[in-house]
Amino acid sequence: MRRATAHNREDQVIEALEGFNQSLDESLRREKFERMAVSAFTFFRGSNHLYWQDLYRDWHFSLFGGVTDTQTWLQGDAHLHNFGAYGSHDEQVRFGLDDFDDGIVGDYQYDLWRLLTSVVLAVRESEGLKPSALDEILLTVIDHYLEALQADRETLADWVAMADTTDGRLQSFLIKLAEKKGRARMLKKWTTEAEGDARRFQPDHAKLEPLSSAEYGLLEQALVDYQATLADKVPGHSRQHFKVKDIARRIGAGTGSLGTDRYYALVEGQEEGDHDDVILDIKAQQPPAAWHVMSVRERKEYDRMFQHEGERHALAFQAMARHPDPYVGWLEVGAQVFSVRERSPFKADYPTDKLHKPKHWRHIAAVWGRILAASHLRGARALSEEGGERFAQAVLERALHKREAYTDLLVSMARAYADCVEQDYAAFCRYLGR
Repeated sequence: MRRATAHNREDQVIEALEGFNQSLDESLRREKFERMAVSAFTFFRGSNHLYWQDLYRDWHFSLFGGVTDTQTWLQGDAHLHNFGAYGSHDEQVRFGLDDFDDGIVGDYQYDLWRLLTSVVLAVRESEGLKPSALDEILLTVIDHYLEALQADRETLADWVAMADTTDGRLQSFLIKLAEKKGRARMLKKWTTEAEGDARRFQPDHAKLEPLSSAEYGLLEQALVDYQATLADKVPGHSRQHFKVKDIARRIGAGTGSLGTDRYYALVEGQEEGDHDDVILDIKAQQPPAAWHVMSVRERKEYDRMFQHEGERHALAFQAMARHPDPYVGWLEVGAQVFSVRERSPFKADYPTDKLHKPKHWRHIAAVWGRILAASHLRGARALSEEGGERFAQAVLERALHKREAYTDLLVSMARAYADCVEQDYAAFCRYLGR
């Protein structure tokens, strides 16, 4: 018999999942839950709201942060698969944070704790890796995060992971992506062109659905207004550049965001030919996971910071990314606000499932730590002129003063919360009847 008490974690988890996903129709909710049920890691990916519910007011934050100077722009859902390859207008392939739907201003430790917890979950699922290797991998993330903030901060703010700034398996991954992917191949995957006709989305594509004429018209007009939201002019920006060739509904994308209204728009690009057409990813934006656990006072401050979720997403993206997508902006259709960004021709996750040796995990772990530090530094600079320097000094003063205690806390919290996630995942599977 289930008892709904303050100490019944299983009931709390199921109620939170049901409540957060209540807006989805039954078939989409079932599909999302089935994806989350693949593993404890995928459950973690799809339940960011639980993470924020559990840790938002955790007192441990006060030990090594929890003050104004340790706040920055956060990715807000910093698990290891939200680091990926990307690249757009300049055809350069980069590797970094690539999803800002949950971007929010807050203490740096929220991102660091979530990243480390995701590493624990992913490493535990890795075949052939001894349990003793886990702490070394976690320490690598932590050490490189701090070392990056200690180094030349001008260099760090300008740094981005690319084939010529990395080495080893990540470098090989980026080189292969540049060889195998590109705009022409992306367009071939999603679109079709008949002789004498303009390019269109493939009418029978499994991940696209056609729109009604009314919906198409509303989005087409909104894409005209969207151009005014761009932070900088897109190279070759003109009315012809944003001429809409086709619009379709994107279906079946994501885990945590499954069921979110989403569209792809095909626009002309810089030239009159079809080889440089651009696919814009248009996605309905909801409040970030952190918003759901904010107090009334905090939500009032949040409302003063952002006019709506589309602006928040764009500001987070522009603040944290070294080479932000020039197409990042927003549009409004009725009461809904959507983020707009280019669908990158080089979009790809790093294949952590192919990592079977501790040294390979440590290699990519070092990059995750450095990327997160660089993103946080840029995020703090975006908040104020002196914000980056104050942020780095504030973090380092607290972490280096008690380095062993700092490291022990991060490792123990990551392990303990991963244990909790695994227990929640087991309860979730029971709920699904597995």
